Amino acid sequence: MTHDPRRPFGRLLTAMVTPFRADHSLDVEGAQRLAEYLVDEQGNDGLVISGTTGEAPTTSDREKETLLRAVVEAVGDRARIVAGVGTNDTAHTVELARSAEKAGAHAVLVVTPYYSKPPQAGLLAHFTRVAEATALPSMLYDIPHRTGVPIETETLLRLADHPNIVAVKDAKGDIAATSAVTAHGGLAVYSGEDKLTLPLLAVGAVGVVGTPTHVIGRETKAMIEAYEAGDHAGALALHHRLLPVFTGFFRAQGVTMVKAALTVRGLPSGPVRPPQADATPAQIEQMRADCVAAGIEL
Repeated sequence: MTHDPRRPFGRLLTAMVTPFRADHSLDVEGAQRLAEYLVDEQGNDGLVISGTTGEAPTTSDREKETLLRAVVEAVGDRARIVAGVGTNDTAHTVELARSAEKAGAHAVLVVTPYYSKPPQAGLLAHFTRVAEATALPSMLYDIPHRTGVPIETETLLRLADHPNIVAVKDAKGDIAATSAVTAHGGLAVYSGEDKLTLPLLAVGAVGVVGTPTHVIGRETKAMIEAYEAGDHAGALALHHRLLPVFTGFFRAQGVTMVKAALTVRGLPSGPVRPPQADATPAQIEQMRADCVAAGIEL
């Protein structure tokens, strides 16, 4: 794997779903096959394991470690494997980060502590402590509409000075705030919202951590590469073409629609664990229509 400091995890990463068997047990072999498909067929430079799309809230610490080890074994020689370790408990997050390092992860993704809405000083201390717990690089995850609190720009810029904090997955939906971060230059910004990838590239982002990229990885990567090559009209055409999928996969929870799409394709996915709910027949038909509108065959 080549390493570009400007984009430490490449251009395209997918927040991989966690395949389960019909009885909701972990499908380790299925996870390895899915990881190989995402890297070898969908063109992913990296995978995020045990993010929200990976149903991390419903998997045990032992399952997370088992899953991570399996994916590292399958594709760790040709993709950056980023372990989702974020919780709303700093001590637990540190434990998960250390476990991920031992399991072979190349980096960790650390979401803003959710629900408890800590102050910015608390966020600064939390992210710093996690970053110092291992030798792994950290990608922060700023998604205030889920966590209840943003990582303010000033906090991000202070965290950017830490040698182990190298990137942020930006799902804030605030182009001006993102612009301030990219202007500083200390963090690689990855879009955390597929539909905003192109606009974020325009203000300095370097790639995406996607969800519908399970099935439109090649096309999304082509959009990013077109933009970087100066073919802005081509990138915009791809953005417009893919928009039905960028938005359609979030008519329900992303994991629900991705697992339905993977099932249609005959790929490992399985059911979602409660409290999520599997896609309804009507949702699956709408998903098919969204893919047809984008020229994607399932």
